[in-house]
Amino acid sequence: MPTAKILIMDDEVKERARIETFLQKKGYDVTGLGTVADAIAALKRERYDVFLTDCNIPGVDALRTSDEARRINPDLAIIIMTSFGTIETAVKAIKAGAYDYLAKPVDLDQVVVLIERISERQSLVRENAELRQQLVERYKFDEIASTSDAMQEVLNMAGRVAGSTATVLLRGESGTGKELIARAIHYHSPRADKPLIKVNCAALPETLLESELFGHEKGAFTGAASRRIGRFEAANGGTLFLDEIGDISPAVQVKLLRVLQEKEFERLGGNETISADVRLIAATNRDLELAMREGKFREDLYYRLNVVSVSIPPLRDRKEDVPALMEHFIGKYASANRKKLSGVTAEARDRLMRYSYPGNVRELENIIERAVVLSKGGYITVNDLPLHIRMDGSEEKICVKKTGSSLNETLDTVERGLILEALKESGGVQTRAALRLGISERMLRYKLKKYRIGGE
Repeated sequence: MPTAKILIMDDEVKERARIETFLQKKGYDVTGLGTVADAIAALKRERYDVFLTDCNIPGVDALRTSDEARRINPDLAIIIMTSFGTIETAVKAIKAGAYDYLAKPVDLDQVVVLIERISERQSLVRENAELRQQLVERYKFDEIASTSDAMQEVLNMAGRVAGSTATVLLRGESGTGKELIARAIHYHSPRADKPLIKVNCAALPETLLESELFGHEKGAFTGAASRRIGRFEAANGGTLFLDEIGDISPAVQVKLLRVLQEKEFERLGGNETISADVRLIAATNRDLELAMREGKFREDLYYRLNVVSVSIPPLRDRKEDVPALMEHFIGKYASANRKKLSGVTAEARDRLMRYSYPGNVRELENIIERAVVLSKGGYITVNDLPLHIRMDGSEEKICVKKTGSSLNETLDTVERGLILEALKESGGVQTRAALRLGISERMLRYKLKKYRIGGE
């Protein structure tokens, strides 16, 4: 059922009543008024979607009325009703921002068609606005799970730089959350409604990376069958996130430096100079200062990128963030897998807190996702954790049969016991046991053969 709220202003009582009655029968919420003053007062009191206004009322400036209505409600769609001889005024009103005009006496079916189009357009606008807001909420700085002072300092710095146009260099080990910080900076910037384009520089060879960044013309190289728009062009007005910037070749470094200095570039194989209004955020896990000393990274490019440097500490140096991250990931993956989980057991939490996380936050997320999938009860237990975490700190549980056993013998005893335990918990299903152990099914079959585990 239509829900558009419509205001009609026409000093011709019969014509106004005809339109009002027809639209009310169609299910619209309609208000009909005869003067500009009454219409403006109504617009100030309530929010309307559509304003049908006559431009033939003596002493009334239709353009001024439309402007005032739009100032009150910028999203208001205005339809001008005009008689022959005032079409020029209606056209001027459209140029000034009115949606359309109708000749009087208006065709009622045409009014409905216009209102439906307006409602559809406004619905899309609202939906896009809601999606943008969801992105902002998703990447809010205060929504990033962290309680450590070190990470709060990172978030504060990112928040301060978000509103600027400065180039940002995010530094830290793989998996620390550099991309998440980059997204939060973009969605808190004045460019939030423009594109955020990401390029992983380490994932592409030099020629493909150049094409990816700057685009190419047809025939620029073998296989270039058509023109391609590059990421700089696609990100125009928005933000370009270059991940692993330390891996780009010297040739690409030169071209990137030019874009940062002159805000322009050419596609591969082309002569047309293209302007680029792009805010750049770069990230690296490499020591760029060392790379400069070794001649692998240009000094001038380094200083162009390092306007604002934000260093993200590894998870092992901010263990106080682990509980908050665990809670966040449990909620995320429990919802995705339709499971009800209240948290982790004390023993499992202890193991997770003692682990060093060489893969940082990304590794913790993978561990929790796996544990959620494997969990059977209301809590994640030690048995739901990967083998290397279950063994961590468990030396006191190792029972050596005889004094003088070698390290290999001791480890084999522990590994064999864990495999038997996983098989028992998985009902003998090797696929499940491998998943529980955190190894491939092929590796499990090798271990079964190694330890002669068959009918046990």
